[in-house]
Amino acid sequence: MSVDLADILAARRAIAGIAARTPMVPSLAVDGDLLLKLETAQPIGAFKLRGALNAVAAVPDGAPGVTCCSTGNHGRGVAFAARAAGLRAVICMSELVPQAKVEGIRALGAEVRIAGRSQDEAHAESRRLAREEGLIEISPFDDPLVIAGQGTIGLEMLEDRPDLAAILVPLSGGGLAAGVALAAKAIKPSIRVVGVTMERGAAMFASIRAGHPVEVEEVASLADSLGGGIGLDNRLTFALCRDLLDDCVLVTEQEIYEAMQALYYEDRMVAEGASVVGIAAMRAGRLPAFDGPVATILTGRNVDMITFTDIVVGRGIRLGEVEVKGRGYGA
Repeated sequence: MSVDLADILAARRAIAGIAARTPMVPSLAVDGDLLLKLETAQPIGAFKLRGALNAVAAVPDGAPGVTCCSTGNHGRGVAFAARAAGLRAVICMSELVPQAKVEGIRALGAEVRIAGRSQDEAHAESRRLAREEGLIEISPFDDPLVIAGQGTIGLEMLEDRPDLAAILVPLSGGGLAAGVALAAKAIKPSIRVVGVTMERGAAMFASIRAGHPVEVEEVASLADSLGGGIGLDNRLTFALCRDLLDDCVLVTEQEIYEAMQALYYEDRMVAEGASVVGIAAMRAGRLPAFDGPVATILTGRNVDMITFTDIVVGRGIRLGEVEVKGRGYGA
């Protein structure tokens, strides 16, 4: 299997008219020339719709339905795409997924199966459904159709701003990072693409450092959408991220907390913790100087609003055994 620019261009045709071509706007949340690609404006509030639509469009006639494992937004995308295609959808999730995301998927007419306390356990249930019930499994990242769908973001970013020097991509299983890097570097080989992820439970980061896919403990995080493993049998995204990303950067929970505040107060935007890791990395000084404008992707807005409210008013947040200190914005 492989993915190239032709696949991404084909994906753009497949998802046209359903997925939005989202705007890219300047941000005041950091010092410097930063642009935000607003995937928060998608019909499901997250970029995952692109890959899900492209994959569901390829489901063969007569299939009994689709299944996937998800930390939230991929499941929402598959549920939306399946409903549009008239297909049954069963979304498998772990107990760590916020309830707001579970209810959002159910509201789209999909069945939800809660399986264990990790993405790996949810994945095992999704594989069982595919094996025993004949459902078509759609990987949240390690699927050429999903990667190509997410790559359409890179096409739009370079078409809108061919002068971009770098793209900061939230990094989890690698479907977004691989797709965006493929598209961006095919169009502009000199562009820098940097993966950014949370400090704890970063599976792709750990795998690239190890030189092969590894397992990591999945823990609670403000960037919960970036949780989960990449699969020890990873077929595509590990190699693509290893080969195409110019760097990978980690940010702390405290830095994510403060970036969510900055986005809200400076840009008047609501986004998930996973969306702001690029902003967090810039604010924390974890990136080199780039010779031109930088863009990052606001990947989703499907945040638990109680937690979000606590953050913007400066209350402390507990994430398992970790406490993120409360701090008023600008204090």
